[in-house]
Amino acid sequence: MARLFVGNIPHAATDADLKGWIEQRGFTVEVAEIIRDRSTSLSRGFGFVTLRESWREKEAIGALNGKSMNGRVLTVNEALPHSVSPDSRGKRLA
Repeated sequence: MARLFVGNIPHAATDADLKGWIEQRGFTVEVAEIIRDRSTSLSRGFGFVTLRESWREKEAIGALNGKSMNGRVLTVNEALPHSVSPDSRGKRLA
């Protein structure tokens, strides 16, 4: 499976909207999740999509990046693994 980062998602979009938008373009989506603010539950305007076929990752990025969803141009890239920031390494709490 391939995981993609999707940015500039319309704030009114739901996980199902994002999944459907990508599937309409011929890709099989395992999971689509729009990241929401913890305290307000409002969309933060980005999310992650897991494609069933990892071999189609580059094809999906090429086909989806720069395309419009409800008037907003999406940014689609390979999702990078979450890591610890360089500033926090080796620091000790007092």
